[in-house]
Amino acid sequence: MKLANYHTHSTFCDGKNTPRETIERALALGCAEIGFSGHSYTETGDREPYCMTREGTEQYQTEIRKLKEEYRGKISVLLGVEQDYFALDGTEDYEYVIGSVHYVEKDGVYLPVDESKAILIDSVNRYYDGDYYAFIEDYYELVGKIYERTECDIVGHFDLVTKFNGDGELFDTNHPRYRAAALGALKKLMGRGLYFEINFGAVARGYRKTPYPESWILDILKENGEKILLSSDCHNNELLLFGVDRENDFVPRKR
Repeated sequence: MKLANYHTHSTFCDGKNTPRETIERALALGCAEIGFSGHSYTETGDREPYCMTREGTEQYQTEIRKLKEEYRGKISVLLGVEQDYFALDGTEDYEYVIGSVHYVEKDGVYLPVDESKAILIDSVNRYYDGDYYAFIEDYYELVGKIYERTECDIVGHFDLVTKFNGDGELFDTNHPRYRAAALGALKKLMGRGLYFEINFGAVARGYRKTPYPESWILDILKENGEKILLSSDCHNNELLLFGVDRENDFVPRKR
């Protein structure tokens, strides 16, 4: 077990800091290991500013590998990726994969789950006639297939769809349709030896008061003996270990 964060973004995607700056911060915090997880290149129309480009992906891989050797003996550096469900490129060049759903596809249009509250409301009103549970059902249908799609090691922010929901302002996470959709995705993912994040990213950035996933989902994961990983979903290395208050026990599968 080791003090570490594995959901870490850099200037190669939408992070604030360079990988080197983040490694230095990790060393200062006493981390034994740091895993980088740049957002995968994703062809989703005009909604990809947070993703790495294909050229940037190659530069990212080269830089992390170089730093891995440079810091060998001081800190373990891992080359990972946060692979979106709709990403087309393979993951064979990475040491680990976080599988995440950031979009729902409806009528050929990619609708972002977590870009902004205004965009979410407009998307549901325009494409789902205001039926948030229909949108949620489509979201969890993709989440349930994230391992098949990405062969991930880690399931990223399982219930990201709640990011802008506040205190149930948009929908009720105890509604039968919500719970059925979430449970359906859980059943498809549990028992595969995956890690599920307790993800503090939305808390760190002021969108939520509690981390993903909600407590009742986390209870189910624990009751079923699923593996849990603490994650800051870092975009600013000043918050590198936000919420990561104990050691992680993460061993990537051999790829």
